[in-house]
Amino acid sequence: MDIHEELTLQDCPFCGGAGLLAEENGWCWTVTCMDCGAQTAHFEFRTPEGRLDAARRAAQVWNIGKVVRGDIGE
Repeated sequence: MDIHEELTLQDCPFCGGAGLLAEENGWCWTVTCMDCGAQTAHFEFRTPEGRLDAARRAAQVWNIGKVVRGDIGE
């Protein structure tokens, strides 16, 4: 099963851009806007079962708009 096919991401709550669900070095998932750089927190995992759960949590947080964005100069 491909995690990316299972999960649907809404548009970025800041700019309407596309979100990218990405696994970082085999320990966490995050969603980042491809346009403005807004992102979710990192959702850690330690087991194969936890990997899928962490991806689902990252997508859920993105879809409800709980994201942060650093502006230019920060």
